[in-house]
This record gives sequence, C-alpha cells and structure tokens, in this order.
Amino acid sequence: MITIAYITGVLALGGAPTASADTTRPNVLLIMADDLNNYLGCYGDPRAKTPHIDRLAEKGVLFEHAYCQFPLCAPSRNSMLTGLYPNSSGVLVNGVVFRQFIPSHISLPQAFRLAGYLPVRIGKLYHYGVPRSIGTDGNDDPASWEIEINPAGVDRLEEEPLIFSLIPGQFGGTLSWYASPKSDRYHTDGMIADEAIWILRRCAQRKERPFFLAIGFFRPHTPYVSPQSYFDLYPPESMPLVTGIEEDLSDLPWPAFSTRRKQEIEMSDDLRRQCAQAYYASISFMDAQLGRVVAALEELGLADDTIIVLTSDHGYHMGEHGLYQKMTLFEESARVPLIIVAPNVTRAGTRVASPVGLIDLYPTLAELCGVKTPENLQGQSLVPMLKDPTIKGRGWALSQVTRRRGQKAFFGYSIRTERWRYTEWDEGAEGRELYDHSKDPKELTNLAADPNYQSVIDELSGLLHDAVKRTYPPSGQTPPLREDTWVPNLTNP
Repeated sequence: MITIAYITGVLALGGAPTASADTTRPNVLLIMADDLNNYLGCYGDPRAKTPHIDRLAEKGVLFEHAYCQFPLCAPSRNSMLTGLYPNSSGVLVNGVVFRQFIPSHISLPQAFRLAGYLPVRIGKLYHYGVPRSIGTDGNDDPASWEIEINPAGVDRLEEEPLIFSLIPGQFGGTLSWYASPKSDRYHTDGMIADEAIWILRRCAQRKERPFFLAIGFFRPHTPYVSPQSYFDLYPPESMPLVTGIEEDLSDLPWPAFSTRRKQEIEMSDDLRRQCAQAYYASISFMDAQLGRVVAALEELGLADDTIIVLTSDHGYHMGEHGLYQKMTLFEESARVPLIIVAPNVTRAGTRVASPVGLIDLYPTLAELCGVKTPENLQGQSLVPMLKDPTIKGRGWALSQVTRRRGQKAFFGYSIRTERWRYTEWDEGAEGRELYDHSKDPKELTNLAADPNYQSVIDELSGLLHDAVKRTYPPSGQTPPLREDTWVPNLTNP
C-alpha cells in the first residue's frame, strides 16, 4: 500500500534541502522484529542460524539483559516510541495508540522529524493486527513519519488458505505455520527489505537531511510463514521439547501461567517440534532480510554515519513453563534482544550485563543525535553504558501485564536486577515469585515462600513499589481515554 505520506516523502527526497537540515548528525536505522525472543546465536542459542544478527552484535554493543515494559504488542511499542511507561502512555491493550490518551506528546520519530531528520517507516512500528493488517497503516501515528510504506507479500495475499493452524482459520493469536515454496522476495519481509534498500539508495544520493529509517519486520510473529529453505535449516527431530511442566507450575501463583491455552496444552510432541521448527525458520528468514539491509547500508557508504539498533517488541515462549507466545512476566516473555552499533561511540563486541528497558531507547538515540526531547521521558540514556559497559545505570528493568479474575482486572509487576527477578501480582495479594538467576536462569524454582530469602524479598519489594510509582505521570493516574474513542476490553490474549 502506498500512502499520501509516501508520495510526499518521495517528493521531499528529490526536492530542495530543508532549512533545518544538518548533515553532521548521524543517521538512525531502527530495526524492529515482531515477537522475537533471544533464540539468536549471539545470545548463546546453539541451534539458531542467525549470521547477520550475530555479525551486528560483533560490531557493536549487545545488552544481555534488555526487557520490554509490557509483553504485548501495542503497549510495548507505544511505550518504546513515547519513552513512557504504559501507565503514562495510557496504552494497556492492543488496538489503540498513545494519541488517544496523550495527544500532544512528541513521539521518538516525531522528535527526529522536528529536528530536521527524514523519518521513514517501512512495515510495523506501532501496532498491527497480524496478518490481517499487513499492507495497511495498522494503528499507526501519522505525525511520526514523512514516508510510510506498507508492503504485502504472498504470506498475506495468497498463502493464508494453506497455513496450518491449531484453530483452523485463526492465525495472529494462534500457533500457525507454513513452509512456503515462494522465495524471499515474494514475502512481506523480503519486500520490506527491498523498500528499505531503495530508501537508503535515495538517501545516499541526496544527503541534505539525515534519516531516521524505522524498519518493522513481521516475522517471527504468527503465522510462522517463511520459505521452505529456512525450514530445512531446522529438522523437526532436532527441536527441543520442554519437560517437567506440572512440577514447574506447582509453586506458582495462578496469574503466572493463566495465559495457557487449551489447544497448546493438548499439542502432540510432533506438533511441538514442528512449531519450534517454524519459529526458528521465521527468525532465520527475518535475519536474512536484515542482512540485506545492513549490507546495502555498508555498500552505499552510509554505515560510518549511521546508528543501528536491533530489538523486538517483547520476548516469546516456546513451551517454557507450559506456555507459548507472550503476555507473561517470565524471562522468556519479558526479555528482548537489544544490539546498538553507534560509530565512534561503541566498541566492537562489547556486552552490557546491567538490566535496561526498551523505554531507554528514546533518550539514548536523542542524546546520540543531539535531538531535543520532551521533559517527561521516563527512561535513562544508555550512552554511558555504550561507552563503558561496566556502568550500571538504573540497575533494574520493570515489566507489567494485566490479568482478570471475574470482573476484576489487575496488574502484575516484575522487576529484574542483574541477579534476581521478583514479581508481585495485585500488590502481593495474589502471590509473589522470586528467582535467583545466578543459580536458576530458567526460573524453575520460586523462592518467594522460602524464609531464607525474606530479606531479599523485602528489599526487592521496596524497589519494585518505588519503581511502579515512577511509571505514572505527575498526576499519579493513567491518562483516560479521550471521549468517543473505542477501546477493546481489558482481557487476557
């Protein structure tokens, strides 16, 4: 789909330079994957075939403990793009955008736009319903961009009737997959890479304005559709199966695993292996498209002047704790990959251990590029960590989700330090969780009921409650939805 903003932006690319142009500032290439966990070679996954992301990590800084603020698409993406926690952006569910709550707030790409940058969006940055919104603007924010491009490939336009789904005819929120006979360029993410390369070529020809190019790949979001060649990289018999689930769940409060779906619980081992194969295949397919874009950046002589960021909106379960997909406060769901390459700032192959959040990207990119920001941003700049990986910064990351029991909706909050994950449900009344990552990286043993850890719980509970207070605006209340705006009910996915 080509929008008016696309046409206007193309004219701007070919027109006179703007008065606010400043070619001394670096470009930004922000690459967002969708539903990508840390199944990546550079994060230690022995099965992953992700050479291009791994190479990116070798060139810059990899954050070992990066977390989303809400493991659901719209709340997470709006939080990242506003630099505000969901309690301040107002976005706590899918299907809405932050301007329905805080209409005058300046988004991350909008701040760059106001600073004279050329902001371009290709694919999914704000929320899209996948796959039905592919090829549209989804729940986009027009004020953020000058060029908006929405490709749609065979995965959306032709192959939907061929996709296997645990619930026939349902795809976006249901485990579903398909090994396509069509090659990369026929798929939406392949087309997104083509469009990005075209934009980069135009920007290389006319350098009057620095660019802020945001690429939103749709994979590995369900349905896991990618060319057959990527499925072939992962024989089903080599895919792992999670065991000991019931024992794992025995020491957990019910909200921790209430997103388990009947159709996922009943999957056979063969289906679980096929599902894992398809998810890994989609990651490798996305990795290949990212590789094409980064290669073009280098071939066009833009790499030395461009900051590259790779991340995802949230993590993803693939059977851990008996769970699939997202919307939990476990490590698999809340953790995201985060790699930043900033020429003349970052050192190749650096790793940062201190926890950070997606909320920190806005102030970080703004500082690196000398862009003015709103005074109410709630994240920290990661620039000190980019220069010195031993700097701890805030030292923790906070994530939250919603749950419902009867007519009551409530939050769960989880704080992650370098060693601990501590979670409280409904201000502690619904249960607590404590995991020691120095001994239990898979979060299999909940220590919250062990009296030997009471002092740790007291300390982390105080830290969590203080952090939660910081997530709200000065009023102490989440901004209300503007009148006559539709919003879906607050329910589990």
